[in-house]
Amino acid sequence: MIRHGWQPGLVGEIIRAHGTYYAREWNFPAFFEAKVAREMGEFLARLAPPDLLLSAWDGETFLGSLTIDGTDPALEPGQAHLRWFIMTDAARGRGLGRQLVQAGMDHLHRHDFASCYLTTFAGLDAARRLYEQAGFTLTREEEAQSWGTTVREQLFTWMR
Repeated sequence: MIRHGWQPGLVGEIIRAHGTYYAREWNFPAFFEAKVAREMGEFLARLAPPDLLLSAWDGETFLGSLTIDGTDPALEPGQAHLRWFIMTDAARGRGLGRQLVQAGMDHLHRHDFASCYLTTFAGLDAARRLYEQAGFTLTREEEAQSWGTTVREQLFTWMR
């Protein structure tokens, strides 16, 4: 089931899923989990329309999330930022990630966003396929350390 909006403990679940997966699969340090926690906290403090906070669940078991940040003061008018897309091991291959991305895209259209961007890194091929199928294109790729370790950071952009 996909839920809309904040609920108690949701941000902790999202941070945990990111910290666990990226430490295990990509050796990301504590810096990354702290970055997710800090930025999610900042987002939650200003969460308001036209932002979107989605989560996927199986009963009370957290399975994944996706956020459309449309209120960040650093954004250009009409621009949104797709953030914190993660699926837990139990959710992978069930189509829930595709549903979350589609719900995010529906939100972008419904709220007349002109563009949306996301940052990721090379090697997350399943997510990249979902982004590209939704209309995002790779617009920049370069070595970066903004994740707490060196990765081939990628910028994907969607334009209406």
